[in-house]
Amino acid sequence: MFDVIVAGGGPTGLMLASELRLHGVRVLVLERETEPVPYVRALGLHARSIEVLDQRGMLDRFLALGQRYPAGGFFAGIAKPAPERLDTAHPYVLGIPQTTTDRLLAEHATEVGAEIRRGCELVGLRQDDSGVTAELSDGTQLRSRYLVGCDGGRSTVRKLLGVGFPGEPSRVETLLGEMEATAPPETVTAVVTEVRKTEKRFGLGPIGDGVYRVVVPAAGVAEDRSIPPTLEEFSRQLRTYAGTDFGVHSPRWLSRFGDATRLAERYRVGRVLLAGDAAHIHPPTGGQGLNLGIQDAFNLGWKLAAEIDGWAPHGLLDSYHTERHPVAADVLDNTRAQMELLSTEPGPQAVRRLLSELLAFDDVNRYLTEKIMAIGIRYDFGEGHELLGRRMRDLRLQRGRLYELTHAGRGLLLDQTGGLSVAGWADRVDHVVDSSTELDVPAVLLRPDGHVAWAGEDQEDLLGQMPRWFGAARDEPDTTVG
Repeated sequence: MFDVIVAGGGPTGLMLASELRLHGVRVLVLERETEPVPYVRALGLHARSIEVLDQRGMLDRFLALGQRYPAGGFFAGIAKPAPERLDTAHPYVLGIPQTTTDRLLAEHATEVGAEIRRGCELVGLRQDDSGVTAELSDGTQLRSRYLVGCDGGRSTVRKLLGVGFPGEPSRVETLLGEMEATAPPETVTAVVTEVRKTEKRFGLGPIGDGVYRVVVPAAGVAEDRSIPPTLEEFSRQLRTYAGTDFGVHSPRWLSRFGDATRLAERYRVGRVLLAGDAAHIHPPTGGQGLNLGIQDAFNLGWKLAAEIDGWAPHGLLDSYHTERHPVAADVLDNTRAQMELLSTEPGPQAVRRLLSELLAFDDVNRYLTEKIMAIGIRYDFGEGHELLGRRMRDLRLQRGRLYELTHAGRGLLLDQTGGLSVAGWADRVDHVVDSSTELDVPAVLLRPDGHVAWAGEDQEDLLGQMPRWFGAARDEPDTTVG
């Protein structure tokens, strides 16, 4: 019997598996595909996902294979420079193909002890008071204490649970694929530059070996989006928008995506939970989808592990829905707004010009950029210090960096006073006495996901907050570092 079965071996499922393994949870990842997907769905990682990787000591291997780009111009593709004073130590976008991201996350999950089984399709499940039984397409039945559906927008887990998925259907559709072209590169560049002056959903980008990633508006919305488009559809639409099809041929893969927005009504039904695209779908504007899923997993992992380990306070696991559901709703809103701004109709174009003027103000530019990068999120922890509920950026300490102290996925009390204690919670919370010129509060208590659970200097006030996030105290001493 496993502690957790994760249905879906994409970025969300792999990140969740790694987070669970940090706490010794026995986890099995079931992936329907027999081999890793060879084509590139997403192209990069935003600041919060970069921070997540840094918090767990994985970032260096991603940086070695990616390329850093300025963080400006991501809201509806409105060309503006990156804003000043972004609240992160990683004020850039990391260009890295999803195929590489998937591989690195799978390697890490395996290294920390997660089991990944490919060619395993979940087709049924039932749950009782003690666990979940998962049925596979070959008739195999597996048992676990919990199950998490990370199986994409057409999630089988969500459908089996009967969870509602309300929202808006697609109104426009875009063709996406990888293929070769006979047109000279300079011709492709010149034509694409001209077309993109008015049509932002158009592009041919070289990805090596004479292959291009092609994006072009579709003629309409397909009745069945599971049926891929044909090369002839691409050629026809390219000619419609560019006057040429660039001689496209030899497609590697062809796909389509719409601008539907849907959000699961619940992220948890008993012992089964949803994360990533299984819980929310939205247009790809701003490149937020993969990042949102990784961040779902980062929020859920330590909470589910605490439940399995037996120390989770009442309501901790339910706070996954409470915190992440509004975040997804906001992404649905901002991606839908961006899609409106990509329209070539006169009204949306007028709004786009107005917003472009407003983005010249640094505060506006920073606000929208931090929204896309997910570093402006603040969970509602109630009244308190302005840091409460926000994730803490990486800080330079006297003896290193803050994120270097978070690799184990435990809580952390960063104590600049040296006079506080976490006695009773030392098995769940590290106590580090150190200081930073970048932190203007005496001490902060961080959850395992790096969000500030408490700030101040009063020991009794701290003790009042510890049980909310870390359960009941145990009879053990404080093991202070520093």
